[in-house]
Amino acid sequence: MKQLLDTETPSREELERILDTTEAMLEISQRDIKKVPTLRGRTVINMFLEPSTRTRVSFEIAAKRLSADAINVTASGSSLSKAETLSDMARNLSAMQADVLVVRDRNAGVPAMLARHLSIPVINAGDGNHEHPTQALLDAFTIRQAFGNIEGRVVSIIGDVAHSRVARSNIHALTKLGAEVRIAGPPTMIPVGVEQFGVKPCTSIDEALDGAHVVMMLRIQMERLEGALFPSVREYASTWGLSRERLRLARPDAVVLHPGPVNRGVEIQSEVADAEPSRILDQVTNGVATRMAVLYLLTGDSQ
Repeated sequence: MKQLLDTETPSREELERILDTTEAMLEISQRDIKKVPTLRGRTVINMFLEPSTRTRVSFEIAAKRLSADAINVTASGSSLSKAETLSDMARNLSAMQADVLVVRDRNAGVPAMLARHLSIPVINAGDGNHEHPTQALLDAFTIRQAFGNIEGRVVSIIGDVAHSRVARSNIHALTKLGAEVRIAGPPTMIPVGVEQFGVKPCTSIDEALDGAHVVMMLRIQMERLEGALFPSVREYASTWGLSRERLRLARPDAVVLHPGPVNRGVEIQSEVADAEPSRILDQVTNGVATRMAVLYLLTGDSQ
């Protein structure tokens, strides 16, 4: 791979290579001294033009644990506020001899557009409601960590699927890795024709949970909604929220995932988010290792 713009393009073998490399990177994160010289002398620019906590911080930590120099750029503190175009700003950053550009933007397609103009690797850290590939990879790694493999596992993705870049990336990655993917949510939040991506739409949360190995809850993407797509937050929580009682419909060894940030009491109850079988904090830990793996494979692996 020369870029990581989505999970639709890479082959199954490429995805598995990232997961295998993540395993090695996780071991580094568990040491007393969490640093190796692998990317010493390399420069990673994190250009986050949309608010982020977990993804931005984990990319910065990932770069520093590999001994790379991490430079953070935001919209408000950049020349974008002076009417410079995004492509011009990216070209200028590349001209400073950066080695990789990590991009998050509220508009779909921005990382792919920049990749066409730059000679350095570009990593998509989330673009609009299009894709979020490193989130899907860390989710896949967390599933493999819990069960030993992904092939044949039943993964239920529940919530605002239509506006979720996480859902889209997970559908591409998990189906490619051999999982059975179910989706469920309000009809207004399920994409038309989603069956063509190899997933099984469910008409209720109970149907989606029945016999599932993995329950992945999604938050309502309020910042991407146009108009009212459900009657009220209270009704949404009652109909589509995950409680401990509902979770009993899944397999006894099922795990719960959530990409964050969590809307407690809406898509998931706190008693489920904060205790077994929740793997939400494991996802955050694995996110650093996954992004270390991606940075290594796109930059350090070519040294």
